[in-house]
Amino acid sequence: MDVNVELQNFIRVWFAAIGALCYCYCCVTRIPSGILRFLFVLPIVYFFLILPLDLSSLHLGAVTIFYLVWLANFKILLFCFDRGPLSSYSSLPLLHFLSIALLPVKPKYVIRDGFKISTQSVQSTERVSGLFWGKIIFLAAIIRVYNYRELLHSNVILVLYCLHIYLAVEFILAITAVPVRALLGLEMEPQFNEPYLATSLQDFWGRRWNLMVPGILRPAVYFPVRGILTSSLGKELASLPAIFTTFLVSGLMHELIYYYLSRVRPTWEVTWFFVLHGICVCIEVTVKKFFHGGWQMNRVVSGVLTVAFVAWTGDWLFFPQIIRNGLDQKAINEYYGMVDLVKEMLLPVLEI
Repeated sequence: MDVNVELQNFIRVWFAAIGALCYCYCCVTRIPSGILRFLFVLPIVYFFLILPLDLSSLHLGAVTIFYLVWLANFKILLFCFDRGPLSSYSSLPLLHFLSIALLPVKPKYVIRDGFKISTQSVQSTERVSGLFWGKIIFLAAIIRVYNYRELLHSNVILVLYCLHIYLAVEFILAITAVPVRALLGLEMEPQFNEPYLATSLQDFWGRRWNLMVPGILRPAVYFPVRGILTSSLGKELASLPAIFTTFLVSGLMHELIYYYLSRVRPTWEVTWFFVLHGICVCIEVTVKKFFHGGWQMNRVVSGVLTVAFVAWTGDWLFFPQIIRNGLDQKAINEYYGMVDLVKEMLLPVLEI
């Protein structure tokens, strides 16, 4: 892979995405919400689906696929019906519209009924803590340990992969947050809430792991499905198929991401991973309602069981496609390639 060509493709893809969203801002916003706006947005959805096909880098491709194919497409589809983050704020400036559509960001305040309403949450990203820098050092250590993979047990390697994904996403979002906050006055949405402290699957998926996913799946999938089924099943029962459908859609989107990265026909293991977890969360919710919160497992025990279950099912269903298609080795090689590139760029400076 030619790094310069890949960077050029990456820049071209994102400029094309920005141009498409400028069309949405200037033209589609003038069309009444509903089916008509949906028809005008469909070409943009298709455009975002094919844009990442020009990228072969795993890191640049994964970020682009996740932001364009999943988040941006879901946001503009919700926007068609005056829902989601693009419809929650009145009179958005163009740069804010583009940022909210393409990135997991939000304004520090919104204008409603002529008043400024703060959107700041407790989990503000204003400060970069010492814990964050500790995580970055830990990520660098994990990448270094990959040199000795042949000496490690396969289960240890899978644990390293889980930590790698978690730490790498936090690092990427922290880097993105600096210019977004400084230039636009926007905040990156917090993406993780110490997932290793989860006490249940519902807690893990809904409040701790990759929070931008449930943040977009709730208005796009969960609430519409629950609303449709409430009249026939009642609100409480309707929540169960809504939860399951949300996990199913998440599984299918992950399967699509795997296809972009590997260009190999899906084997549906990752979809079954999310289907299994959707079923388990439905069972968990039902049991909690049955006991009305009167009985709770010890937090330490439930936390260990939760993390162990996620790790075991991940080993069984989530990671096999990654390993079988060599995506893990490709990611590691790209890291070492980036290190070599930085060394080449710094060498003339150091010689001076």
